[in-house]
Amino acid sequence: MAITAADVMKLRKMTSAGMMDCKKALEEAAGDFNKAVEIIREKGKLVAAKRADRETSEGAVKARVEGGKGILVCLGCETDFVSRNSDFQNLADAIADVAIANCPADLEALKACKMSDGYTVEEAVEAQTGKTGEKHVLAFYTLVEAPFVAQYIHKINGKLGALVGFNKEVSEDLAKGIVMQVASMNPVAISVEECPAEVIATEKQVAVQKTKEEQVQKAVDAALKKAGINPAHVDSEDHIESNTAKGWITPEQAAQAREIIKTVGAEKAANLNEQMIENIANGRVQKFLKEQTLLEQDYQMSDEKMSVKAALAAFDADVKVLVTKRFSLND
Repeated sequence: MAITAADVMKLRKMTSAGMMDCKKALEEAAGDFNKAVEIIREKGKLVAAKRADRETSEGAVKARVEGGKGILVCLGCETDFVSRNSDFQNLADAIADVAIANCPADLEALKACKMSDGYTVEEAVEAQTGKTGEKHVLAFYTLVEAPFVAQYIHKINGKLGALVGFNKEVSEDLAKGIVMQVASMNPVAISVEECPAEVIATEKQVAVQKTKEEQVQKAVDAALKKAGINPAHVDSEDHIESNTAKGWITPEQAAQAREIIKTVGAEKAANLNEQMIENIANGRVQKFLKEQTLLEQDYQMSDEKMSVKAALAAFDADVKVLVTKRFSLND
């Protein structure tokens, strides 16, 4: 049978696929619209398979809260151009609606949930891949359950979102302030006590190494200055060579600097005050915990200098943050 322009437009409205894709699908289906829809969906699976190794660094993050439950979901794609398309945004919104309606336990369970047209979320994502020819993926999903849940989506780019669960209801301003704090400051834990031991151990290891390197460098710099050599002129082999060529240091000074860096550095490294290193490293870990745990952070939404913990206590001494979730496509 002949495929008319009206037929193509009808299928396009049904699927949002390209004009040529709709025409080819109708021709292959001999004018059967249901079969043509299936052909377009199968094309989406094929395109998805072909582009499986592509990066999906763009997309849309959506949040929904109903009662004591909140969801955060991200539909990813390859380009910002596609992410700003209304069809893409509508699909991301529809998936978020399905997620809050069903509150699936995890990402795989969300993929199996049914959309309003009877197809699963996974099938809907594959179909969108077929429409645009660009890889789409359900990149993230999480569910939060608490007596009171607040949500935030960054309005400018829609690629950053957060959820915070409280043990009781808080004011709109405080809820907004805390969830925005989580989104912007990305704490590693709610409190110092809840910070994972492996995070603290890694930070301590980094702090010890950094402190040792600083102590060695101080000794080397002092020796270089005593020899009349500017440490900034010899802080790397490239600088030594370039500054010698420029005449800023003589070849003799370059050789002397290399010897000082080697011998003084080795001597200091072998004779470090371990207790001092430990004390400085512990101080750095404490600074890290203050800056990176939610309750100890400076509260960004207050004109006064106060911690998040103090801001919560000022509202209600019994209010607690039970859980936080955050996702960003830009991290």
